[in-house]
Amino acid sequence: MPKLVSALAALALAACATTTARTTGPEPLATRIMQLDRTTQWRAVSETPIPFDTHHPQGMVRIGGDFFVTSVEIIRPTQRYPQPIAGLDRDAGEGRGHLFRITDAGVLKSDIPLGEGDIYHPGGLDFDGRHLWIPVAEYRPDSRAIIYRVDPQTLEVHEAFRFPDHIGAVAFDSVANALIGVSWGGAKIYRWPLQPDGTVTAADLAAPPAGRARSHYIAWQDCHGLQGSMMLCTGLSNYSRPGGGANLSLGGVELINMSDLRPLWQSPIQLWSPTGRSMTQNPAWFETTPGGLRAWFMPDDDTSTLFAFEAQLPAN
Repeated sequence: MPKLVSALAALALAACATTTARTTGPEPLATRIMQLDRTTQWRAVSETPIPFDTHHPQGMVRIGGDFFVTSVEIIRPTQRYPQPIAGLDRDAGEGRGHLFRITDAGVLKSDIPLGEGDIYHPGGLDFDGRHLWIPVAEYRPDSRAIIYRVDPQTLEVHEAFRFPDHIGAVAFDSVANALIGVSWGGAKIYRWPLQPDGTVTAADLAAPPAGRARSHYIAWQDCHGLQGSMMLCTGLSNYSRPGGGANLSLGGVELINMSDLRPLWQSPIQLWSPTGRSMTQNPAWFETTPGGLRAWFMPDDDTSTLFAFEAQLPAN
């Protein structure tokens, strides 16, 4: 009987993995995103305290009722060099990479280590309906990264390939069966066609960047692929007034055409946590509702809260 229960549980998770937000309508999700603007009113739905040290959360996806959240634990911060050394502007620091599996009530179910040595900074992750794709990089620009493929049912971690740049986020293109990789600050965007075994050919790894981020008001932190070769990215930038004064942290959401990296829609998200951080500081996940959108955010470090907001949008 226990084996039957275990098998049924695995089947249930597999079903959730293919009926998560993406089958509630990735195309309707893109349509709803393109209804957002600076006048959109967001309603707070819930605030769930996370009862463990989350360190520095980075990216988030929701599968069924669980959230998979990447995070970097900083043991020793990086230190800038007086002058660049071998093309690097700082040392590697020291840290650990984590993939947390958290229930919607904030309970930690699993903590999976990611990375090796100086490569310990997980970034924004994506889910292709079967696997999680997670970049883990050195905590400095122009460095190197490992792209992992993780089974959300078994939590088995497989190295897919390595890349000689800092990759801060990845998104899956279901039309091209490819990954889009975003470098530090969105300075470069890479496209990697995936082989049947989830690897990338040497020729594709050596290909030049496909482009660079065309966003000028936020730096992408977390990106997710939608059907139709569209990519939903969130992030923020900090703005300061000349001569001093309070800084402003402004977050936003952007919809990108993955085939030509053309921006389709951009909108600010005027939401901040009680600490003053933009809600799109790092992890963000969006789903459709019957009347609009629901979004989850986890902007704060160490002692985090999972925030949920809803926006009612005009009927099409």
